[in-house]
Amino acid sequence: HYKKMRKEFRFNAKQHKIPKYEISVNTGQPKAYTVETKMDNRSAFGNALTDIIQHNSLKKSNTPIAVFDCDLAGSVKTDKIKKEYSEVFFESGIQEHHTATCSGAASVNGVVSFFADFGVFGIDETYNQQRLNDINGTNLKVVTTHVGMDVGEDGKTHQCIDYIGTLRNLFGFKIIIPADPNQTDKAVRYATANYGNFLIGVGRSKTPVISDENNKPFFGEDYNFEYGKMDILRNGEYPLFTHGAMVPYALEVQKILKEKDVSLKVINVSCPVAVDSKELNSLIDTDVIFTYEDHNKYTGIGSLIADKLLESGEKCPGIVKFGADKYAYSGKPAEVFKLMEIDPESVAEKILKSIK
Repeated sequence: HYKKMRKEFRFNAKQHKIPKYEISVNTGQPKAYTVETKMDNRSAFGNALTDIIQHNSLKKSNTPIAVFDCDLAGSVKTDKIKKEYSEVFFESGIQEHHTATCSGAASVNGVVSFFADFGVFGIDETYNQQRLNDINGTNLKVVTTHVGMDVGEDGKTHQCIDYIGTLRNLFGFKIIIPADPNQTDKAVRYATANYGNFLIGVGRSKTPVISDENNKPFFGEDYNFEYGKMDILRNGEYPLFTHGAMVPYALEVQKILKEKDVSLKVINVSCPVAVDSKELNSLIDTDVIFTYEDHNKYTGIGSLIADKLLESGEKCPGIVKFGADKYAYSGKPAEVFKLMEIDPESVAEKILKSIK
C-alpha cells in the first residue's frame, strides 16, 4: 500500500498535481451525551478520536490514522491514545513547526493525520507551516484546544483570539468551532472521513450540553452534522449569531432579554468560513443583527457575516459585534468576559440599547 502511494506521489509531484486518495475509515457511532453531562469539548474530541482509532485498528485494510503531539497529550486529551494505541501516536516534544510539517507530509502519503495542540501553538506559531500544508493540499486535521479568552488564567499570551481570522486567509482550510460535546463528537467523525484540511477549535472549560426548548440535547442522536449549516437554537425576532464557548452565554443573554419582552433568535455558526448567503438572508428580518464570539471581533464571524450580507446585496442591516476589542486579562473565564464587557448581562444591556 505504501509503495503504491509513494510511487503515485512522485508521479503526481512531477506533474504538479496534488495526490489525493480515497479515505476508508470506520468512524463508529457518535456518542450521545445527556444534558446532565459536564464535560469540556476537548475531552469529547479525545473520546471520539480514541473510538475511531479503536474501530479502525480492527480492520487493517482501512486508511491508517496517525496522531501527532507536542508534549501536551494530557491537556489536548490524546493521552488515552498514547497509552492504548502507541503505534499510531507520535510524540514530537516542543517542536510545533516540525510537527505541523511532519503531520502534513504524512497526510499526503496515505495517512489521515491529526495534529492536536493549543491554539497559540497549532495556529499562530505554526502559521507558515499550515500555509504550506494548504498549498500542498494536505489531509491534515488540526485540533486546537485552549482557544479564545476561555483559556482565562493562562493570560493574554496564551489566549488565541485570532483562530478564525488567521486561518480564513488559507483558501483550503475548513473551520469548525463546535458548540458542545455532542457537536464536537460529530465534527471529529466528519473531519476524519472527509479529505482535506480541517481546523476544529475548542476551548478549555467545561461546556454544558446544549439543549433545545424541551430540554433535550440539541445535537443529540437525531442531529446530523452538515458542514456549513447553521443551527437555530432558539427562535425569535433579533438574530444573535454565535459559536463555540459563547453558545451557552448567548442562551443566557436570550433568557435575560426574554424577561424584558425582547426575543432573540440564537444561531450557532459552527462553520464560520462556509456561511451560505441564501440561508443567512433567510434568517434576517430586522434592521439590526448581533454577533457574539470569543474572538477578535474585527476578524471573526462578525466580519464574515457582514461580508456575506454585503456581497449578496439582499439585506444590509446594522450589525453590532460582541467580542475581544483588545488583549484580555488573566483570570477565570467568566471574570475575563466581564472585564471585557462580553458577559451575558453586559451584552443584554447593549442589545437593548441598540434596539431602542
